[in-house]
Amino acid sequence: MHKLSRERMAKLVAGDIEPNAYVNLGIGMPTLVADHLDPARGVILHSENGILGMRGLEDDEVADPDLMNATKEPVMLVPGSSITDHVVSFCMMRGGHLDLTVLGAFQVSMFGDIANWDTGQTGSIPAVGGAMDLVAGARKIFVMMQHQDKDGSFKIVPECTYPLTGSRVVDRIYTDLAVIDVLPEGLEVRGLLDGLTLDQLQQRTGVPLRLAAHCVALQP
Repeated sequence: MHKLSRERMAKLVAGDIEPNAYVNLGIGMPTLVADHLDPARGVILHSENGILGMRGLEDDEVADPDLMNATKEPVMLVPGSSITDHVVSFCMMRGGHLDLTVLGAFQVSMFGDIANWDTGQTGSIPAVGGAMDLVAGARKIFVMMQHQDKDGSFKIVPECTYPLTGSRVVDRIYTDLAVIDVLPEGLEVRGLLDGLTLDQLQQRTGVPLRLAAHCVALQP
């Protein structure tokens, strides 16, 4: 079965971001979203290390070693951008000034709880960074992650078994198999990998799912 690639997932997320939104992209997979944003939509990207207004490098651009995103990848400033210290950056995050944050996750519960900073396993290095500040302050939370772990265990679960980053905060989940809205009445599949049935998705998910009235087929 051909799953959605990380680039395809990032493109889906980028297409769902509202014009002129202020958006934080978390470490790892979420930073790929920056490469798929239409500049005409006016989305302003924020990085917790203090950049407001950035974009990815073009193929012919030379990286500035002093400019990088949360994943330590080189970026370029856009017109009107600003650079702040961590105090101001975290005040933006905590103060409700971000419309959206896109985060990776180890687990998401059926209620929208997110665990993304510690697995509690031997040898793991807990690293919460600014994740707790982001989930507490952003108006909307999107999660990008694989639908299952490498060993096949569920990542969408009835209750998170890893330490929580935030409780009942996730609005939408993007995986390599589906796009799922977290609603008060349960999880609703709004996009499903083309060729995959709801029953097949359900077998790979730890909680009940229902199909949205206008669920779309997602091409890999």
